[in-house]
Amino acid sequence: MSVNYVALGDSTAVGVGATRGGGYPERLASRLRRDGLSLGLTNLGVSGARIRDVFTGQVKAAVAAQPTLVTLCVGTNDIWRGTALDDFREDLERIARRLKQTGAPLVLVNIADMALAPIARMVPSTLYEGRIEPFNAAIAEVARAEGLHLVDLHSASREMFPRSTHFFSQDGFHPSDEGYEEWADLMLPTVRTLVSR
Repeated sequence: MSVNYVALGDSTAVGVGATRGGGYPERLASRLRRDGLSLGLTNLGVSGARIRDVFTGQVKAAVAAQPTLVTLCVGTNDIWRGTALDDFREDLERIARRLKQTGAPLVLVNIADMALAPIARMVPSTLYEGRIEPFNAAIAEVARAEGLHLVDLHSASREMFPRSTHFFSQDGFHPSDEGYEEWADLMLPTVRTLVSR
């Protein structure tokens, strides 16, 4: 089976913080190839991207790529930079509806608990406190309504971050190589079931 994987998102798709191997899409792709799949990857992630940037700058190219698998992780920049919750939800709905037209399954990753990240000790807590949960609730609502496949990074991060002392890169914000490996491992079971159908 041949898989045409298109990744959308922010710096975590790009792999900022990694010293080798890229972000979670490249690592996920390598795991699927080890499963014996013929897989091509188009990574459209852009550092600093918010939900509106994904909608205006990545979705058209994703549709044109004729994907058979799409992943999207976005929202951390929206939280830190003050995107309104209703605007976030509306843009996510637009993205979901546009990508559903491709017929490819869309795997949505929610927002990690960045209150547990090292960077959280260095910035005002008002940037993120009380904002992550409502955004993740919106992600879950859209996933349910649009039939998307949700990977719960938020719950997993509450176990991973305290346990994995090397999850973050030196900036205390982006994952390290080890962190991206754990992220890909988290996504793999969901994605594996979708591409083996």
